[in-house]
Amino acid sequence: MSSTPRGVHQLSDEFVADYAALDPNAATHLGITGYDEELTDYSPEGHESRAELTARALREIEAAEPADESERAAKAVFLERNGLSQEFREAGLDLSSLNVIASPVQDLRQLFDLMPTETPEQWATVATRLTKVPQALAGLRASLSLAADRGVVSALRQVTRVAEQCETWSGQRGGSSFFARLIAGADVDDSLRTHLETGANAAAQGYADLAVFLREELAGRAPEKDAVGADVYRLTSRYFTGARLDLQEAYEWGWAEFARIEAEMKEVAGRIRAGSTLAEAAAVLDADPRYQLHGQDALRDWMQQLSDKALADMRGVHFDIPDPLMTLDCKIAPPGGGVGAYYIGPTDDFSRPGAMWWSVPEDREEFSTWRETTTVYHEGVPGHHLQYATAVYKADQLNRFQRLMCWVSGHGEGWALYAERLVRELGYLDDDGDLLGMLDGHLFRAARVIVDLGMHLELEIPAGTGFHEGERWTPELGLEFMLTRTITDPAHVRDEIDRYLGWPGQAPSYKLGERLWLAARDEARARHGDAFDLKAFHKQALEMGSMGLDTLRERLARI
Repeated sequence: MSSTPRGVHQLSDEFVADYAALDPNAATHLGITGYDEELTDYSPEGHESRAELTARALREIEAAEPADESERAAKAVFLERNGLSQEFREAGLDLSSLNVIASPVQDLRQLFDLMPTETPEQWATVATRLTKVPQALAGLRASLSLAADRGVVSALRQVTRVAEQCETWSGQRGGSSFFARLIAGADVDDSLRTHLETGANAAAQGYADLAVFLREELAGRAPEKDAVGADVYRLTSRYFTGARLDLQEAYEWGWAEFARIEAEMKEVAGRIRAGSTLAEAAAVLDADPRYQLHGQDALRDWMQQLSDKALADMRGVHFDIPDPLMTLDCKIAPPGGGVGAYYIGPTDDFSRPGAMWWSVPEDREEFSTWRETTTVYHEGVPGHHLQYATAVYKADQLNRFQRLMCWVSGHGEGWALYAERLVRELGYLDDDGDLLGMLDGHLFRAARVIVDLGMHLELEIPAGTGFHEGERWTPELGLEFMLTRTITDPAHVRDEIDRYLGWPGQAPSYKLGERLWLAARDEARARHGDAFDLKAFHKQALEMGSMGLDTLRERLARI
């Protein structure tokens, strides 16, 4: 008697469950319980196990006949995402993964931000996991070494900067380690306290050992050149956008978009102070007490209040927001990582709500809200939180891979940037200071398209741009451009250049994704005419879940 064939949704759900068992760190990030004391095996053998699981799932889902339209969409999403994972492995980019923002080094550290610590039992789980950090990092060293033997190593800039992060988290660059600070406030008995201290010391030593490995072994094998070249860039660009882009067209469009935004910013700057440059207008706003915050607690409280207000204001008016999505926690991230804000989604049952984390320099105490108002909308509502949590909420339509594991930067970051522009259209950025901050954020993202493509492909700077015309991009020119042609905080800019160089193709995905969302909305409005309903368009689009931009373009054309 033959069994009933498993459908696309069932196979996808099974893949998530099986993957969580092989990647406990990802399980915690996704909110999947059952592996809370374990850590991911980053050794070559661990990578091989996950690759075999992915290959098997791809074969099974490729052979599965979709039962309906939802399964057809789910099949396309699964094959595209995991097919790219296979291509990454074939290129050696899984074993060699090392950069300043999103590699196993950061994922393992951030894991402990997500673990509950309210009870002694939960602290015991933390302690057990801490003791396993050295083993996990030893596996990572083995993979990085094997990748180096095969000639695939991240650039020296990434190796050095990650070593600095490891030294910060291990307490070697002043102060206590991240892990010592993590357990400092634990309300536990002496026995568990000893267990926690042993684990914290072991984890700190593991990161210290990794720093030594990076500086003394891997750095000598790392290329000094940051540019990855066209072949790697095409692959990473497809991964981050889910689209086969014309890279030259994207570069030229980036320049045009930059010029458009820059011109509007000059108009706004003139309203802030007649005749002022962008930098002068920014200085006026920075000195204005209306926009000033003093202390990191004040920054956290301000972003929580603004986030809560956005949720309350937009619910039932511009978006249908279910009760579970109405909680969004705002937090300051531990020091040592890259500067900027990021979002981590809720668990499948919303027992852990979505969270907006803001990473700032440890010694920074002064903040200007006009620069950051748009960021709250980007990370929160109607940005990432509304987008990601809506997909998690739609368990009746989307399988667990679509809800929890599928994240395409061009789709997600494109939506969040579109959301910033939408907020302006809805009347939330009438203040010229907040508007200049939003426009600066968009100028910055347009500059990313130019600089990221330019540096990695070593493209020529075109005539008429007013910046080193005819020269080819280098990291030094990228830094100069961002410092002189945007009004973003200089410390953030320097951090960003390292990010672009270590994460090729990700930075342009914001603007390129936004371009697609705007085009799809315009096309839907043209199709429906006076019957076009913006709220309904957003609802249908968000309930599709994440997918590559090529797939998204096809799906949105049906709305």
